[in-house]
Amino acid sequence: MKAENNRWNDDSEDNGGEDRGSSPGGRIWKHLLVIFILTIIFYELFLYGSQKKEYLEIPYSAFKAELAKKNIKEVIARSETISGEFFQAISADNSLPLAQERSYRYFSTRIPKFGDQDLMRELIKAGATVRTDSGNEWFLSLMIFVLPWLLILGFFWYTSKKLNSSQTALFTRFNKSGASLYKKTKSNITFDDVAGLTNAKQELMDIVSYLKEPKRYERLGGKIPRGVLLMGPPGTGKTLIARAVAGEANVPFYSISGSQFIEMFVGVGASRVRDLFGKAKKNAPSIIFIDEIDSVGRYRGAGLGGGQDEREQTLNQILAEMDGFGEHHSVVVIAATNRPDVLDPALIRPGRFDRQVVIERPHREGRLQILKVHTRKVRLAPDVNLELLAQGTPGFSGADLENLVNEAAIDAARQNKDQVYMEDLERAKDKIILGGLREDLLSEEEKRIVAYHEAGHTLVAKSFPDSDPIHKVTIIPRGRSLGATEQLPKEEQHNYFQSYLMHRLAINLGGRAAEQLVFNDITSGAENDLKQATQLARRMVCHWGMSSRLGPVAFRHGEGHVFLGKEIAQEKDYSERTAVIIDQEVQSLLRAALQQAEEILKENRKILDRLAKALIEKEVLTEAEITALIAEEKKQTEAQKEESKLLVS
Repeated sequence: MKAENNRWNDDSEDNGGEDRGSSPGGRIWKHLLVIFILTIIFYELFLYGSQKKEYLEIPYSAFKAELAKKNIKEVIARSETISGEFFQAISADNSLPLAQERSYRYFSTRIPKFGDQDLMRELIKAGATVRTDSGNEWFLSLMIFVLPWLLILGFFWYTSKKLNSSQTALFTRFNKSGASLYKKTKSNITFDDVAGLTNAKQELMDIVSYLKEPKRYERLGGKIPRGVLLMGPPGTGKTLIARAVAGEANVPFYSISGSQFIEMFVGVGASRVRDLFGKAKKNAPSIIFIDEIDSVGRYRGAGLGGGQDEREQTLNQILAEMDGFGEHHSVVVIAATNRPDVLDPALIRPGRFDRQVVIERPHREGRLQILKVHTRKVRLAPDVNLELLAQGTPGFSGADLENLVNEAAIDAARQNKDQVYMEDLERAKDKIILGGLREDLLSEEEKRIVAYHEAGHTLVAKSFPDSDPIHKVTIIPRGRSLGATEQLPKEEQHNYFQSYLMHRLAINLGGRAAEQLVFNDITSGAENDLKQATQLARRMVCHWGMSSRLGPVAFRHGEGHVFLGKEIAQEKDYSERTAVIIDQEVQSLLRAALQQAEEILKENRKILDRLAKALIEKEVLTEAEITALIAEEKKQTEAQKEESKLLVS
């Protein structure tokens, strides 16, 4: 433990342990202070030598006697003394033992403490010149004369020192990696604070365990992994789990973002990489965390830019440093990215990043654990059901759930509540999914159009047994939408049958079908529905082989952005004729789904009208209200059919 503390201290000295007194700025001010003091001394000596006068110290009574004789030519009055000049020099009196036996032209005397109110009148009557001396005129004269020269001298001195040291200081500063050294006292994040990432924690716990007890693994011939790559969508907790590693491992932890390597000067990135890895090796065992490594680890020699790209030089240096780890260097590199598809193959091969940990969005149980972590310090009301909230937030990342809890707390505080209630959490969830409430006042006609549109989605969804349950339907404007139909899956799904996907297309187009059926016209409100349906249909044809004409074939679409360094152009591995067939198949799927939705709505027109009317009245319908309304309408329809049969018979 003692040796470990020494490593921390040594590193802190390397980063910021320079002697302040030896800095160029400190030396300059020392020189300026010495010059200032010497200037004052020389000025005083010059002033004293050029204006040296011999004064005779006389009693105040003698001064008054000479004043009565009108022998006082000039006096200089100070606070407690008077000095001056005689018209005619006088000889020193024997009563003045300190005076020499000769005549004096200048004198000085002290004013009695009781004062002399008639002195000024007598001086004027005697024709004496009266002057006053504040005592600091010499200092003001000195400042007026010396200060400009001191400022000029100091400016040139400072400039010359800066010019001499600027190049070295500039490149020294740029070459430093800028990595922040984690100190355990500044953070208390551990694996207990990371919920919903069980597999990732297990992978990284092996790294922490090896750094703490290397002999436990070395006795069986095991070697420490050189790198761990954390891959996953934004907000899933990649950076958080890296900080948790720092909290668990009692070793130096260097954290840096990939963008910090790149600067305006060529070669700075590679130099910073050398500096970072040099510090880590010096303080081994240690951990290096590179966040957003895709900013420097993209494909080399692709995209816009060539082999002389500064980013590629930085990547080459990272590869060289990771290869340069010896067996005695217990340094682990942890990197995080949400774009693993653009990383250079040489970077992610075994031997560099031996482990690649995928961090996906959490499942329902993971979301529940994350919500429990983020609500530790939140005062929750008894009606809060975190399990129901976790079920109603599929696709939410850890960051989304944290934001949800925070928004709910802010909303509750805004309403001066003492606790956060379930309605606050539901309102925050709707705000994240659908957007904030808009104050738009829809006309009655627009509200009717939106109500039928959302009722179309709802009725088509309720017609398919395998569709996700309807959670809520609203026609309150939020974000960019005028209304929304919210569906929540009962369980997490990873594989989807073709029949489920076809039903999903019909549900997406249910709003457009309702507009066509009721108003015999269509509106622009189905823009997002059409976009989602088209994307799903194209994936069914091109990725999942769900086309009868094309068969089980996957067609590649170039999806890499040109500036990400993977593709210089959008590529496809099929002919133009095949592209036409793909478009035709996508259109065929969409037309079939639209026709299916129209048939469902025609058969259940009364239910559609009933749903739309209820939405206009209440603006929001829950799953229970929708189910009860549909059941009641079906019951009435069956009763009418039975009554019609009886009348016919």
